[in-house]
Amino acid sequence: MSASQYFSKTYREARARFRKTVAEAAGTLDTAVNPNKGPAGEELSTDAAWFGPKGAERSLVLVSGTHGVEGFCGSGAEIGWIAGGGPKRLPAGMGALVIHAINPHGFAWLRRVTEDNVDLNRNHIDFTKPLPQNPAYDEIAQAICPRDWSAAGQAAARKALDAYAAKHGDFALQSAVSGGQYKHKDGLFYGGAGPTWSRRTFTALVERHLRAARCVAMIDFHTGLGPYGHGELICPHPVDSPVTKRAEAWFGKEMTVPARGNSSSAVIVGTMGRGLQNALPDAAFTDIGLEYGTQPAKDVMLALRADNWLHLHGDLNSPRGKAIKAQIRAAFYQDKDDWKEMIFKRALDVIGRTAENLAKA
Repeated sequence: MSASQYFSKTYREARARFRKTVAEAAGTLDTAVNPNKGPAGEELSTDAAWFGPKGAERSLVLVSGTHGVEGFCGSGAEIGWIAGGGPKRLPAGMGALVIHAINPHGFAWLRRVTEDNVDLNRNHIDFTKPLPQNPAYDEIAQAICPRDWSAAGQAAARKALDAYAAKHGDFALQSAVSGGQYKHKDGLFYGGAGPTWSRRTFTALVERHLRAARCVAMIDFHTGLGPYGHGELICPHPVDSPVTKRAEAWFGKEMTVPARGNSSSAVIVGTMGRGLQNALPDAAFTDIGLEYGTQPAKDVMLALRADNWLHLHGDLNSPRGKAIKAQIRAAFYQDKDDWKEMIFKRALDVIGRTAENLAKA
């Protein structure tokens, strides 16, 4: 059977397929309805499935759609794992919480961000404390998200960004843009001014299903960085963190750590892993980002910038708007059989090894 059968064309299809697959596998479904609607007026929800004994001391967590449009990938991996009998092959006594479309608005609308333009993977910070600063982003904010998206406007913005890269280096530019910022609410990689609906929903699911867990491992599915179809393992915690030490012990040199400088990802704060850690402070936690490559980084970034402009200044229903939506979909989801096979094979391998290591923790 081809892995393509597990991947969906739309959020609506993915949601229905996930719910049906969970029911057929005798999982327990937990649904949170988002207050917003999809582009066709459809209901949006985060759906979570629980497999295994209640109160399990060891629990595996799978998350899709943290960055909405990236949900096509994670949804396919989750559905395929469940449909293929993955929950039945978990070590004895282990539970699994499979969270589908934690950012349903972004998934449905083909956006990386939530309904309030927040990057959910930058939102899990303590908003009662001074917000993180990103002066590098401030310096080039107008070039990152120009109001003028004409050919001339894009060229002028590109010139400014190229000048920054020439002075500071390409990775410094990537870090400035993607590291997260909390000042420009209409900009890219905005961490928000408070907890989003998706963050609150995630926390509630974790507290409801994993309260008794002593050891937890989370795999958060992402796309957009790295070579085509390659699944990079990323642990976004400090080098000396117990989380990082466990992740590296489990996967060795396969596990990259942005803080070590050996990852395709910049160092970021406010991640989903941090949110789970905050919700379960007494559990031994292992955080794994599974990041799949799609297109060259410059094309992915251009798609993000175009989508930001479209939602601020453009017309979604215009030919240009539809072209930009196709552009951002392709930047985060390669609707090709070979890509899907690579994604699914790697997902099954990582899920299996994570469960094996978790059982020994």
